[in-house]
Amino acid sequence: MDDLDRSSTGSSFEFNHPTIICLLYLASCVTGVTAIVGIVLAYVWRGEAKADWEASHYQYLINTFWIGLIGSIIGGLLLIVVIGLLVLAAVGVLVIVRCVMSLLNAQKHQPMPNPGSWTI
Repeated sequence: MDDLDRSSTGSSFEFNHPTIICLLYLASCVTGVTAIVGIVLAYVWRGEAKADWEASHYQYLINTFWIGLIGSIIGGLLLIVVIGLLVLAAVGVLVIVRCVMSLLNAQKHQPMPNPGSWTI
């Protein structure tokens, strides 16, 4: 379905590469391992970006993975002093928000506003 058909119906969901990576990251909240597949795909597809908007998503999603991994390690270590629960919850929310933002922009074929950011 081309862009004209999709914009006229307004109800199409496109499985483009950034969308697939976002869905893999979100699935890792349940499975725990699909994020590894997502980061590998992000690094591989980054070199094959067909449009400028895709390139910004790959950088944003690569940063999202590293935020989640480093934050989870720090939160896991801080579980000893109980504050780790708050860190893990905050990291989880941040990763989910970043994935949803990327997912929404990928569906509109819009670039991420600040792809190098480590915050929202």
